[in-house]
Amino acid sequence: MENRGLVVKAQSGFFTVKTEDGSIVCQLRGKLKQGKATGDIAALGDKVQITILMDGSGVIEEVDERKQAIVRLDPRPQGEYQQVMLANPDQAVFVFACAHPNPKLKMLDRFLVIAEKQRIPAIIVANKIDLVDDAKNIFGLYATIGYRVIYTSAKNGDGLDELKKILAQKISAFAGPSGAGKSSLLNALQPGLGLAVNEVSTAMNKGKHTTVTRELFALDGGGYVADTPGWKSLALWDTTPEEMDAYFPELRDLVQHCQFSDCTHIHEPGCAVVKAVEEGRVFRDRYESYLRLREGKE
Repeated sequence: MENRGLVVKAQSGFFTVKTEDGSIVCQLRGKLKQGKATGDIAALGDKVQITILMDGSGVIEEVDERKQAIVRLDPRPQGEYQQVMLANPDQAVFVFACAHPNPKLKMLDRFLVIAEKQRIPAIIVANKIDLVDDAKNIFGLYATIGYRVIYTSAKNGDGLDELKKILAQKISAFAGPSGAGKSSLLNALQPGLGLAVNEVSTAMNKGKHTTVTRELFALDGGGYVADTPGWKSLALWDTTPEEMDAYFPELRDLVQHCQFSDCTHIHEPGCAVVKAVEEGRVFRDRYESYLRLREGKE
């Protein structure tokens, strides 16, 4: 019997596919594995067509084309391999604390560039607003650039309704530094959710010899969330310095006004980007992040 569904769990070649008839544990049909694989054939978040076998297990017959994916390059002796952390995410949700730990905005800028490159809409969650006088002094600049910023406190309940609406009916990739409060936020949204997500991400971080399980967690209001640790190590491996300005929303419209078409936006005369920084129309901290990423620095 043929069926269509969503891969909600992936572990060691076994894929749990959520269908209208329930969840079916599947493996890939042999024909899909023929030839040299340059990346994951099926992954968490993929939409697939399966055949259900007599014993109740299933076989993945086809994998729909991905609209986008969060991809990590896995160097192997036989060549580069693209590891899919999550296929078809509707959005990436970056959770950073306002304090304890202090937010590393250079890390956030890197995350945003990766999301821009992979064409995944990004939402910034400024968490633990109860620990600072005015969180907008820290994260407000991102709203002026055009990013959605949600100010939350798992402790006080601030921003939880807005966050819940943002997540409803969507597949969301959650990421953020340790201690930012992702688990507490998820638990506040849905009891036990943060705990379940944390168990999977802890296992993923224990080392390469641990069996990696990737999982989508269902939201009561519809939609799924997945913890996607590893954004920090997602190298911008196929990004040239010349294209970096395209991933900074506040820079990309300025570039056409530069005097030289091959402007690096560092030292050339008639550079519209440098002029905008000097005039305060582009935040200097963001410009410094651009320079660091352009030079390939972490």
